[in-house]
Amino acid sequence: MMTSLQRHLRIWVLACAFVFLAAVADAEMARYDIDPEHTTIGFSAVHMLVSNVQGQFRVFSGFIDMDPDAKTVNTAEVTIKAWSINTNHHQRDTHLRSPDFLDVDKYPAITYKLKSYQKTGDHDTAVGNLTLHGVTKEVTLVGNLIGVTKDPMGNIRAGFRLEGKINRRDFNVNFGATLDNGGMIVSDEIIIKIDMECIKAKTASK
Repeated sequence: MMTSLQRHLRIWVLACAFVFLAAVADAEMARYDIDPEHTTIGFSAVHMLVSNVQGQFRVFSGFIDMDPDAKTVNTAEVTIKAWSINTNHHQRDTHLRSPDFLDVDKYPAITYKLKSYQKTGDHDTAVGNLTLHGVTKEVTLVGNLIGVTKDPMGNIRAGFRLEGKINRRDFNVNFGATLDNGGMIVSDEIIIKIDMECIKAKTASK
């Protein structure tokens, strides 16, 4: 037979389970579309061992399925038009679009599809598949959900800041011109920096 203490413990466990399930039911997993007007997908590379060249992609689209209250992200996908690369230098951008680098005629899209998103200490860690130059590799981005707010038009907006790095040679971007001292004209390591703002979609997420 159950003792009084066992009965109370059982009731307490059941109550906790009910509260947990209610919280899960109330969680609002919703679609947030990336707002390109307030999002920067940027990168930088070391040039001739002495400076950083920075650039960004100007044409892209994507979405995130998340519950901002629980800071839970289930899905995220981004598609970037490779030709939209911009480093504020026409000749360099033309070269970056060529087969030496992105080969945009052959590989017009760059995509990132989330595999997992979790809280790691003071930061959030996003792990996803990046497809670039016809090659798909797992890439980790680290950052934060900055916050959620309502704009004057009543739209719910969420902001993220994420950073990561890749080795361009992992994606067969193998331009290898060197300086007289043997140093690379363009570094293999590329730093990725993303400031992203999303707007909650009017319709329910899929």
